[in-house]
Amino acid sequence: MEISKGVEMLHLDFHGNIVHPILLWDREMAVLIDTGFPGQIEDLRVAMEKVGVSFDKLKVVILTHQDVDHIGSLPEILQECGNNVKVYAHELDKPYIQGEIPLLKDGHLENPPKGKVDDTLIDGQELPFCGRIRIIHTPGHTPGHISLYLRQSKTLIAGDSMYSVNGILGGIHVPTTPDMNEARLSLKKYLDLDIASVVCYHGGLSNVNVNDQILGLSQGL
Repeated sequence: MEISKGVEMLHLDFHGNIVHPILLWDREMAVLIDTGFPGQIEDLRVAMEKVGVSFDKLKVVILTHQDVDHIGSLPEILQECGNNVKVYAHELDKPYIQGEIPLLKDGHLENPPKGKVDDTLIDGQELPFCGRIRIIHTPGHTPGHISLYLRQSKTLIAGDSMYSVNGILGGIHVPTTPDMNEARLSLKKYLDLDIASVVCYHGGLSNVNVNDQILGLSQGL
């Protein structure tokens, strides 16, 4: 689903579990935000080609956090694209993604997905890709969880800091959020942004009175 020019919400189905990585692109390059579950590289390729972006245009992968449904296809992407792709994540989640520490919530996996993180991100940083991407450190769901704000289209990519149901923001997903205090503080960071659309990794797009919805959620915390 097109969110705005050069911003596409992908729709990947993993045994009935729907997730929404985001694809950004311009003339020079494509950026993938989160990679789905393990084994979804072909689903990603098909979804990208549907919107006219070839896989070899992919130059950057940004991981919102370490959970297996976000980093799952990273090893396959790196195997195929090699040094052509740079991987970005927050430093607090980097050692988990690289396999130096067992994944916080998926530590039971015998062979978890892992891959090298080339650059770490900090709160407030701006990446110069695809009309600029602002990094917001939004811990709670994991220590190094980040959200991304695209000023050009007023789009918030919320990762798992919130979920949505039928276009309505449902707030924090309590069962998968180890640190609720941090998660509540993270939601309040969104109040300073002018947001037209929010994409939640679980639940997808919310684009009606989003600022009011977030204000209501944060006041209820």
